[in-house]
Amino acid sequence: MKNNSRSSSRSSIRTAMLILEDGTRYEAFHFGSPVSSSGEVVFNTAMTGYTESLTDPSYKGQILTYTYPIIGNYGIPFPSYKKSLYEFYESDKVQVSGLIISYYSNRPNHWNMYTSLSDWLKENGVPGVYGIDTRFIAQKLRQKGGSMLGKILMEKENLPFYDPNQENLSEKVSTHEKIIYGNGKYKILLVDFGLKNNILRCLLQRNCTIIRVPWNYDFTKEEYNGLVLSNGPGNPKIYEKPISYIRMALKKEQPIFGICLGNQLLGLAAGGDTYKLTYAHRGHNQPVLSLRTGQSFITSQNHGYVLDTTNISREWEIFFKNLNDNTCEGIIHEKKPFFSVQFHPEASGGPTDTEFLFDLFINSIEDHN
Repeated sequence: MKNNSRSSSRSSIRTAMLILEDGTRYEAFHFGSPVSSSGEVVFNTAMTGYTESLTDPSYKGQILTYTYPIIGNYGIPFPSYKKSLYEFYESDKVQVSGLIISYYSNRPNHWNMYTSLSDWLKENGVPGVYGIDTRFIAQKLRQKGGSMLGKILMEKENLPFYDPNQENLSEKVSTHEKIIYGNGKYKILLVDFGLKNNILRCLLQRNCTIIRVPWNYDFTKEEYNGLVLSNGPGNPKIYEKPISYIRMALKKEQPIFGICLGNQLLGLAAGGDTYKLTYAHRGHNQPVLSLRTGQSFITSQNHGYVLDTTNISREWEIFFKNLNDNTCEGIIHEKKPFFSVQFHPEASGGPTDTEFLFDLFINSIEDHN
């Protein structure tokens, strides 16, 4: 009876196929939504924080692979909007196109859990697969520049490969209207390219009134104490219109703070260039060095493109560099209160070593005033 029960249980599990653009095929077990999906396959080395990562708009159009072997063991926390902007969520829904993991923990347990990872993915229409050696997948992706196109197929379905870098993903994840948060001392204009909620939380904790505007909003005639350029998905070079607005903002004196994609856009506006990394930075353990203080920090990162400062204006200098590959992790203006970082100082999930950069930004507003 025991063996028959196991056999019956195993036969009831649905299977799916993961196919990469090089033709590699992996048969796997399915969980989440029973739909097929296509996108850019990337990997993340974090051990915790899957709720935050899966709701991060920077992952829009991507199929996320976790190298950590056990995912889903603490379920999904309750999404209370009133309790600080969907606490534990970085947006109001799952943003990834699919999830690839090694082992799915189907008996999750946590005091703050309201549903399982599988049921949550099902609610959001996102498929997942498990039973795959995800560290081997990560090695294959590293050989191909950190990502490959791929698709998760249910049964006999098929889909074409989809490259999210060929379109403007901010149009899908950015706000489409002006929204105001808080009633604080500092008036912050926040350009939303695919904003993580914890950026809002960090600013609200620092006595700010936040005016959140769409990615393509013309903010050149707005009055504000400070400008924040958010994180977001995709190739930075397709954001021509906001880059032109940022160039105009650089002629003024109001402080500017760019985060992740915001760092790349600020750099492009200042005369720099961007290129796709050989090995993308996605995880909670990326070491960076401040070139101003010589201090090292562990950071949370999620990006496949990076800033090339070779031809940037001489008024700019590198603020941080990555200690793994020496790539640029931030820039700072030598005279004006402008700076940006490639990593996530708001983390969520990940280390909070660099949250002080929000204080640096607020202090620059105070000094400017």
